[in-house]
Amino acid sequence: MFEKCEGIVIRITDYGETNKIVTLFTREWGKVAAMARGAKKPSSRLSAVTQLFTYGHFLIQKSHGVGTLQQGEAIQTMRGIREDIFTTAYASYIVELTDKATEDKRPNPYLFELLLQTLQYMNEGLDLDILTYIYEMKMLNVLGLYPKLDGCAVCQRTEGKFAFSVKEGGFICHYCYDKDPYCFHVSPSVIKLLRLLYYVDLSRLGKISVKEETKKELHRIISAYYEEYSGLALKTKRFLKQMEQLRKGLQS
Repeated sequence: MFEKCEGIVIRITDYGETNKIVTLFTREWGKVAAMARGAKKPSSRLSAVTQLFTYGHFLIQKSHGVGTLQQGEAIQTMRGIREDIFTTAYASYIVELTDKATEDKRPNPYLFELLLQTLQYMNEGLDLDILTYIYEMKMLNVLGLYPKLDGCAVCQRTEGKFAFSVKEGGFICHYCYDKDPYCFHVSPSVIKLLRLLYYVDLSRLGKISVKEETKKELHRIISAYYEEYSGLALKTKRFLKQMEQLRKGLQS
């Protein structure tokens, strides 16, 4: 049976001398894998459409195991991502996070739109750090994680000074600081931004200008939370860290 889907290439695995197994995150079916026969040949009609990050329409012959990719038509190649090593690093992390955080054949149209919008914004040159933080925050629910960001995770207070506690799973107010001596004491702007990143509609993002020091605080908190609760070990995370250090070195 041949079926058409709208999808994004999130992983490519070489198979033999000329074939690829392409993992797509699709609007209709969620994550699926398909064999792209001959796709490693430069002359193959499947060569271009099976590049990482490509967004397009795909015709798949479905089976009980891995289906077969028969045709593909690129809607957007995300060329801007692939032509810049720094953007490639961020986008690679985004697609690996999506891959590792989702199960096969579990449709999630919201996540599909989030992934597509994030890659499109990266392709257009928007702030890579902020886009990554937003994606990480919104992926928490996919992982079954729900940080407490609308008040104190301990006493439920909604007013006062707040810190972020990995141990308590969210914000804690100044009355409850003693519950976690290792909590992150950050500025009110970071507290506000964490809420914004978690709740913002990405399609309405607009331009956000964030200081480097604020980005560092956001990065420390989100990374610590993921390390504690996500259970994910991502190869691209290490590569991304190296690229971040290189980029900051070039900017200084």
